[in-house]
Amino acid sequence: MKHFIAIVFAAVQSLAVAGPAATLPLPADWYPESVATGPDGAFYVGSWRQGAVARVRTGGVPEVVVRPGANGLANGQGVLVDASRHRLWVCSGASGFTTVPQTPSALKGYDLATGAPRASYAMPDAGYCNDLAQDAHGNLYVTDSLHPRVLRLAPGAAALEVWKEDPLLAGSGAYVGLNGIAIDAGRDVYVSLVAAAPYLLRIPLGADGAGGEVRRIDAPRMLRNVDAVRAWKPGRLVLFESNAFGNGPYGGQVTAARLEGDRMTLRTLVAGLNDPSSGAVANGRVYFIESKYGLLFPHKDDDAGIPRAVPFDLQSVPLPKD
Repeated sequence: MKHFIAIVFAAVQSLAVAGPAATLPLPADWYPESVATGPDGAFYVGSWRQGAVARVRTGGVPEVVVRPGANGLANGQGVLVDASRHRLWVCSGASGFTTVPQTPSALKGYDLATGAPRASYAMPDAGYCNDLAQDAHGNLYVTDSLHPRVLRLAPGAAALEVWKEDPLLAGSGAYVGLNGIAIDAGRDVYVSLVAAAPYLLRIPLGADGAGGEVRRIDAPRMLRNVDAVRAWKPGRLVLFESNAFGNGPYGGQVTAARLEGDRMTLRTLVAGLNDPSSGAVANGRVYFIESKYGLLFPHKDDDAGIPRAVPFDLQSVPLPKD
């Protein structure tokens, strides 16, 4: 009997660590692109179509915290919560398909609590702000999808600066630059190309803040457009493979990567997804969205043809135990 009780208690503990598994609804017609978590456990989900950000809590109704088009936000791309400075950072893209006016791509800052505009930083050389990460010193690192480089915004700086530019950071296609980004335990910066590739790229983060030599981390297969990267723990990443430029709407997947030197091994966490462009790691789970871009792309110059009232949500699966 004692042994049975111990097993039940261990199972309950395991469920508690894994956290809630509820599917959280997003606003209709949201077409989400990126997800971040806040210090209170809330999720912040940007909209590529509405040029806005919603705050989502377990058991609650989604709240639009950054109003559509506020501070010139167009395509809501990468989202990051800077809790120490009470800021919400959002990359604003310039790809069209929005319900708000198009503006040049830029990094936008908002008050974390109210969504009030606080800052806007232009992308140098007409770059494209895609995703962002933050180090322990508060520096923001931004991927540029139109140039093979990572930009940086230091605390108190007046403008973005080039942190690392290298031919190895270049891909193919219309967007020759970078997509997702993550910082692993403050030691290395990992980035993905916009184009599909069988590798990620690692940039060591020096003690002086400079970027080191760019190295490839080879995967055992072609990665299906890694739209976002999340650092889970040292040597472990979660990859959100949107398959945005692949065939068919359900070729996306969420993948756990174990890094071993300049190679990685992969474990599929969930497959058959409709453009899973981003997610977050929290409560022992991986939370992810399905962006459903395939409903947008055929209607570049036909806004009336874009499906309305399309449902979107935030789903989750458990993290692997190792």
